[in-house]
Amino acid sequence: MRQPRIELHVHLEGTVRPDTLLAIARRNGQRLPVDTVDDLRRLYEFTDFANFLRVWSMTTNCLRTADDFRQVVVDYAAEAAAHGAVYLEGIFSPAERVARGVGWDEILEGYADGVEEAGRRHGVVVRLTPDIDRELDPELAQECARRVVRYRDRGVVGFGIGGPELAAPVARYARAFAIARDGGLALVPHAGEDGGAGSIREVLAFDPARIRHGVRAVEDPGLLKELAGRGIVLDVCPTSNLCTRVVGTLDAHPLPELYAAGVRCSIGTDDPAMFDTDLSREWALAERLGVPAAAAYEAGVAGALCDEVTRRRLAALGAAAYS
Repeated sequence: MRQPRIELHVHLEGTVRPDTLLAIARRNGQRLPVDTVDDLRRLYEFTDFANFLRVWSMTTNCLRTADDFRQVVVDYAAEAAAHGAVYLEGIFSPAERVARGVGWDEILEGYADGVEEAGRRHGVVVRLTPDIDRELDPELAQECARRVVRYRDRGVVGFGIGGPELAAPVARYARAFAIARDGGLALVPHAGEDGGAGSIREVLAFDPARIRHGVRAVEDPGLLKELAGRGIVLDVCPTSNLCTRVVGTLDAHPLPELYAAGVRCSIGTDDPAMFDTDLSREWALAERLGVPAAAAYEAGVAGALCDEVTRRRLAALGAAAYS
């Protein structure tokens, strides 16, 4: 029996494998920048983080219908379950779709339906953590927060921010964060990926439940100590960091230093279809970097934005598998 795994960092739009993405684009009458699976894979050979963001936007916006969004969740739950996933939190970017003419309800109903179907068909508990990006108009960000809190009873548990970290200060979106938090959602921002340790300190001022990536915390020993002391879980995605040139080589990855400093690190795939990876590979890379599977699982339990009944069940699964 495969050991259980928890994944807290995966962008659902980035889970769609190239052949499926091309099929969805054709179904919706959308043109991708390339026409074949091989060409799409070549497009995924990123030169840097900015190039990754451009390609992500060019390709994922072919997702248009509620059935597309439902399919994305169900398909990835099946894939993740094959790698031992028992719980995952999926990120998606509704405001980016809305800005291109897709309705809020189309997006949110589709993802929520996918959560229910994924649990029923594949036995994976899926929760949703929609996000905004730092180039978004603040008023649209606030509307996004208002919309997603209405789906708290259908799987939405968190609210995040991503995109280019140097584009704007997170304080620009303080009102959106407050709307989400008042609606019962936890804050799970990206930081310390494209931006440095200062980006992490910036989001710490908003008392996040977790920090997505955060690997550049190693640049500031005081920050490392603070993260460990506060028990903040970082969502670390090794292959993603390599593909977007956040780190140059696997041997140079900051994960061992983070772990040695006592920072809890969950392990995720980020955008597995775009980085040609999967959950098994990421956990194997983490073990190669010195993070035992038991520690990765424990960080997942600690960082999960689930109810306490679910957390106890996940903890029991881990105790049985890793003790």
